[in-house]
Amino acid sequence: MQGWENRVVTDSRIDVDAVVVGAGFAGLYAQYRLRQLGLTLQGYEAAGGVGGTWWWNRYPGARCDVESMDYCYSFSPELEQEWTWSERYATQPEILRYANHVAERFDLCRDIQFETRVTAATWDESAQRWDIATDRGDRVSAQFCIMATGCLSAAKEPEIDGIDSFRGPTFHTGRWPHEPVDLGGLRVGVIGTGSSGIQSIPLIAREAAHVTVFQRTPNFTMPAKNAPLDPEAVKERKARAAEIRQAMRESRAGVIVPMPEHSALAVDPEARAAKYDTAWECGTLYGMVAAFTDLLVDRDANETAAEYVRSRIREIVNDPEIAELLSPRGHPFGTKRPCLDSDYYATYNRDDVSLVDVRATPIVEITADGIRTTDDHYELDAIVFATGFDAMTGPLLGPAITGVGGLRLRDKWSAGPRTYLGLATAGFPNLFIITGPGSPSVLVNMLVAIEQHVDWVADCIAYLREHDVAAIDATAEAEDAWVEHVNQVANLTLFPIANSWYVGANVPGKPRVFMPYIGGLPRYTDVIDGVAADDYRGFELVPTRAPAPEPSALPR
Repeated sequence: MQGWENRVVTDSRIDVDAVVVGAGFAGLYAQYRLRQLGLTLQGYEAAGGVGGTWWWNRYPGARCDVESMDYCYSFSPELEQEWTWSERYATQPEILRYANHVAERFDLCRDIQFETRVTAATWDESAQRWDIATDRGDRVSAQFCIMATGCLSAAKEPEIDGIDSFRGPTFHTGRWPHEPVDLGGLRVGVIGTGSSGIQSIPLIAREAAHVTVFQRTPNFTMPAKNAPLDPEAVKERKARAAEIRQAMRESRAGVIVPMPEHSALAVDPEARAAKYDTAWECGTLYGMVAAFTDLLVDRDANETAAEYVRSRIREIVNDPEIAELLSPRGHPFGTKRPCLDSDYYATYNRDDVSLVDVRATPIVEITADGIRTTDDHYELDAIVFATGFDAMTGPLLGPAITGVGGLRLRDKWSAGPRTYLGLATAGFPNLFIITGPGSPSVLVNMLVAIEQHVDWVADCIAYLREHDVAAIDATAEAEDAWVEHVNQVANLTLFPIANSWYVGANVPGKPRVFMPYIGGLPRYTDVIDGVAADDYRGFELVPTRAPAPEPSALPR
């Protein structure tokens, strides 16, 4: 067990084996695995507690869109057996309770300093270590730096004039207050209809006097069919936990989904509709996407799924004009992350909910008492910004990270992220990224991806220490080949067509690059395991330098 007593303090600088940045699910598991290796650790977390995105995202209706019994750790069979989820899709408070339970059960907080943001990390080439600084004046030297900062943790503020002039309260779904927010009797404007907007709007509408939704791009969303978990089903699932977990690791998306057998264009319309009916009613994120083999690679096949969803919207929404505004037509189905909802479309049948199409009538400014578009002025008492995140690269480019020869990560990634396997980036030795760009990350069950990545990194560090290696750095050639492969695989699909956060289209000026690896979890696992088995092919391993001899031992 390693703690503060094992750290070396030199001139107010702490020397440890590894720094872990972030205390969400990735950071917590990194603390657990690296401690098993006997490493001295220092963790930093900007939030006031563990949980990562589930510490920050406390907006009404916040839930995970992966089923709760899949969205949890598998590293401890005892933990799996003792924790019982209450609902099919867990709420933010329940997920946060789970994160705290894990942290307490395994004593993971003792090496983490909260309310502290890492501001800089600089590679010291002579010492072969990272010098790390924080916004609280901490200085730490570490052989390894683990970036467990999450893919969706850098909240994106809207680019709208006049935000500071609004007299009422404003809220960002990604930075929701911890104290209760009372919207009762208020006229509330909600900007954004991504996942957080789709989840929060139905609940806000139940409380507010009136809700005005400002929508630029409608999104595809399907009913979650959420319900309390059946105790007998939970018991049966726990009895088969090891078998199910292995099947999840071997599945394309980290969740068990039946593999489709047919093209959407190869079956008759009645059979296709029946398949979509079943997928719609199953209440899972991947049900519709995995209904047929070619929905994500063939535009005509994809249109059959898109039109099916639009037909369901028309069934639910009473006003045909509103139904049409809510019907996505600007991107293929599934190429922006689909959502799961509870009564989202039905909410627009309420007399106290209005929808404003800001693609047709853009927002001009926020005024002291509302929002002005090119067409009208909407008087409001409160505004909710459901404007999402600077995904995947935002959290990594926040700190000033400087590698070999003074190369800044911000400069290296100025045209888009470049990694080897999504785990490392050339010129930045001993810097490991958990679920980074170029890995399956956000396209799969994040808990499966996190455990896979942390295990790989921990095994790599164990190998380096066993073989007396001071530093490991991806080669430029291996990185170039991996980036090319990631792009080639993405371009075989419809994903790059959409203006999604997958390509950074929601952040003005961000390079348009499809960031995740879409080849699937099994294929990716084979690649990274093969790299490790081949003595870390594609990496340069630098041996530990022998200490300089004492002056008295020098030859005369």
